[in-house]
Amino acid sequence: MAVPDRIPVPQHGARRFARRATLRRAAGLLDDFRFEQTDPDRFYSALARDSVELIADLYPGSLDGAVVVDVGGGPGYFADGFRARGARYVSVEPDPAEMHAAALPHQASIRASGMDLPFADGSLDVCFSSNVAEHVPDPWRMGSEMLRVTRSGGIMVLSYTLWYGPFGGHEMGLTHYLGGARAARRYTRRHGHPPKNLYGTSLFAVTAADGLRWAATVPPERATLIAAFPRYLPRWMWWVMRVPGLRELLGSNLVLVFHRT
Repeated sequence: MAVPDRIPVPQHGARRFARRATLRRAAGLLDDFRFEQTDPDRFYSALARDSVELIADLYPGSLDGAVVVDVGGGPGYFADGFRARGARYVSVEPDPAEMHAAALPHQASIRASGMDLPFADGSLDVCFSSNVAEHVPDPWRMGSEMLRVTRSGGIMVLSYTLWYGPFGGHEMGLTHYLGGARAARRYTRRHGHPPKNLYGTSLFAVTAADGLRWAATVPPERATLIAAFPRYLPRWMWWVMRVPGLRELLGSNLVLVFHRT
């Protein structure tokens, strides 16, 4: 299926988030990203604050009492932020090492795969995933699972890193433009160990076009795509998502927001 010609105009809460998508916010997140490997607490704490604000803007109502599932939640950096809003937060993480990476207390964490979520149909108010889809071999199966467990009237938010963007190679830096396998070999030679995000095993080349094509296959009676925008860019740059090629290079991260029908 071809990529849709039109990207949906942000609706509902996406417009609220658009007002916060400023250059100052983008610059702050970019600055914090430099510390992802050396000081993950700094980076993920900043990302957690931004994620909670994103979901609070997008959700049609108060998060107080809402059931929020964070697919690929790792050690639970987002837990305190969502609970401070009154949400009932649960993280899902398949890797036990990731679950305990930051020695954070887990009050509600489930070991499971995002591609086979252990929840009943329509049981969640919010199903959210941040920078995870590029780490699973079938991200659109994960997306379909996230839609399945979201209740009618709830939202599903899938945010992921674009392969051809500057951060697509993760800790391999810009060498991923040489090819994923080659970049991994180069990283291993330089550091004496393979990268944490190993291309073809735990890191995959996922594009904006892939996500938009998948979104177009979701039946309207199941869910409506209400927004598709680059998460870390200021609002006045969101137009890049309408330009093939350019969106892959400059978009960096695509957010797909679905309202469950």
